[in-house]
Amino acid sequence: MADAVQAVLEQWRRECPDLDFSPIGVVGRIMRLSRLWDKQIKDFLADHGLEPGEFDILSTLRRSGEPYELTAGTFLKASLVTTGAITLRVDRMAGKNLVTRVPDATDRRSVKIRLTPQGLEVIDRVLPLHLANEARLLEGIDTDERHHLATTLATVLEAHGDTPAR
Repeated sequence: MADAVQAVLEQWRRECPDLDFSPIGVVGRIMRLSRLWDKQIKDFLADHGLEPGEFDILSTLRRSGEPYELTAGTFLKASLVTTGAITLRVDRMAGKNLVTRVPDATDRRSVKIRLTPQGLEVIDRVLPLHLANEARLLEGIDTDERHHLATTLATVLEAHGDTPAR
């Protein structure tokens, strides 16, 4: 394998042969892929008039099922962003007519965020293209390797406390 991380590993092994640099082989590559993919995904979404946080909200609402609405609190539990960040995203998306705020019928103190018909159209149009883009990012590894990689990464995430939002 001759990637940028390999060159770093070779340099470190030459300079400090008594240390085990093998973690860099995994962590360094994951971090490098994250940065590369993050940029490519941001560029892809920007081509469709969306930011990653907006796509995240649209897809979260879409997969919640009809009537495609959730409370802001539900979003907070499922993400690593602050209340203010959710509020700013929703404000921006409401301005684009992608989502709307509706009063919660069971809790007058709460507001639900709901996909508008335009928001539903956008996510239904962009989602298949997004999936094709992500498949493109995984070109070069076959289905079995993808499954093995996904399983291994899930194990690492779980070991670091990453669990589904409740």
